[in-house]
Amino acid sequence: MGTTIISAIAVFVATSIDYIIILVVLFSQLKKQKNGVKNIGLGQYLGLTILIAISLLAATGLAFFPQKWIGLLGLLPIYIGFKELFKSEDEEDEDGKEILESTTKFSKLFLSVTVISLAAGGDNLGVYIPYFTTLNTFELAATIIIFYVLSAVLLYICYRLSTFKAVSVTVEKYERIIVPIVFVALGIMIMYENETFSMFLNVF
Repeated sequence: MGTTIISAIAVFVATSIDYIIILVVLFSQLKKQKNGVKNIGLGQYLGLTILIAISLLAATGLAFFPQKWIGLLGLLPIYIGFKELFKSEDEEDEDGKEILESTTKFSKLFLSVTVISLAAGGDNLGVYIPYFTTLNTFELAATIIIFYVLSAVLLYICYRLSTFKAVSVTVEKYERIIVPIVFVALGIMIMYENETFSMFLNVF
C-alpha cells in the first residue's frame, strides 16, 4: 500500500507541474471574476475526471493483451520525459500565451478551463494508461482518490501563489529537470512491473 501511495503521488506531481503554471496564470487573471475561482476549480476537476475515465477504458481494453507486451507502454512516459527535456524555451513561451486566449472559447469559464486542462494533460494519457495497467482494483481506487485529493491541494497552492510573479518563473526553471527524470523512471518501473525487460532478454 505504501508503494502505491508513493508512486501515485509521484505520478500526479510529475503530470501536474505544467498545471501549476496554467493555474497560477488563470487565478491571477480571473479570480476577481464572479465565481472565477469556483469555475477554475470545477474545470480542472472535470478535465482530470475525463482524462482518468479515458485512461481507465484504455487500460481495461489492454487487459486482454499479454502482460509483457503491455509493459511496452512504458516507452510512452520515457518518450514524453525526453521530449520535455529537449523542449525549447520558445515552445514554452508560446504555451503560456495561449492559456488566456483559450478562456474565451466558451461562454462558461469552467468549460474553457476544462478544455485547457485536457489540452495541457494530453500527454498524461501516455502516463496514466500504462501506469493503471500495473495496478489491481484496490490500488487503482486508492490512486484515483489520491489524484482527487492532490488536485484540491494543487488548486489551493496555485491560488495562494497567484499573487507572486516570481513563482511561475521558479517552477518553470526546475520543471525542465524534475519532469523528465520522473517520467523516465516511471516508464522503467512500468516495464519492470510487467516483466518486459525479461522478454527482451529472452529474445537475445
